[in-house]
Amino acid sequence: MSEGDNAVEILLVEDTAADAELTMRALRKRGLANHLAWVKDGAEAVDFIFAQGAYDRRQVERGPKVVLLDLRLPKLSGIEVLRRIKGDERTRKIPVVVLTSSKEEIDLDECYALGVNSYIAKPVNFDEFSQVVGELGLYWLLINCPPQM
Repeated sequence: MSEGDNAVEILLVEDTAADAELTMRALRKRGLANHLAWVKDGAEAVDFIFAQGAYDRRQVERGPKVVLLDLRLPKLSGIEVLRRIKGDERTRKIPVVVLTSSKEEIDLDECYALGVNSYIAKPVNFDEFSQVVGELGLYWLLINCPPQM
């Protein structure tokens, strides 16, 4: 990625290409996908957020305005990504929204214990999914008042 890495507002962490495309389409429809980065596994998400590996030209302090995080990821689970984000002083204020197919109570409880800002079970219906993601983007990028990093 280029200088745009430092302008990312939304970091989408999703290993399923179809779900990622639906999410990006819903955000584009609302005009919210101009500064979006998509990573496909938990290890890449950590590298992106902490400006390491392939993303070492980024600045940790210029993190995304929101992270949309799936839980079932290769290499490093979404729970572990969340633990690392919320466990580091430099990144703990970044809002993290879990957007997952899991409705398991244990996942929900663990995410909130780690400091997730919101937990949303992905709707199965395309139109509902599109609406939820669009409203989610509007809220976190335009309505929410985030703390200074």
